[in-house]
Amino acid sequence: MDERGALPEVMGEVRALLALIGESAALRAFLSDRTLDMRQSTEGLEAVLAAQGFGDALRRFAGVVAANRRLVRLADFLAAVLAFDASRRGELVVEVRSAQTLTPAQRATLQARLAEAGYARVSIAEYVAPELIGGLVVRIGASLFDTSIRGRLSRIQNVMKGAA
Repeated sequence: MDERGALPEVMGEVRALLALIGESAALRAFLSDRTLDMRQSTEGLEAVLAAQGFGDALRRFAGVVAANRRLVRLADFLAAVLAFDASRRGELVVEVRSAQTLTPAQRATLQARLAEAGYARVSIAEYVAPELIGGLVVRIGASLFDTSIRGRLSRIQNVMKGAA
């Protein structure tokens, strides 16, 4: 695929589909719906991808995922593809979970803070996790930085349990 020069385009589509999954609660609900049979889920996903203008390579990849009844893990597979591409280019993958989609300004600030911390060549994999309530959870390799409200509440709860 890379020999034909299609790899950058496909990686852009992978990022776009991952962002679409993160932004659309309806799409996430569809992907996790276990009541649909293989034909329904494959056709439904194909219709969504075609309507959004995704290319043939990504649609075939998603079709294989649907045929193997793994649509609930589609975002994980897309993130793994991005991580593989980043490592191939010598970049470190930074996983960022937030309650809402990051704005371009927030993304630029995060990139600047990572560069200050010594992580200049990074690829950011973003996930939307509404259960965080607010803030970010950033994973860099084995290190986890949790500034989410859910994490803070959990830490307060643990401290209160220890005091009782």
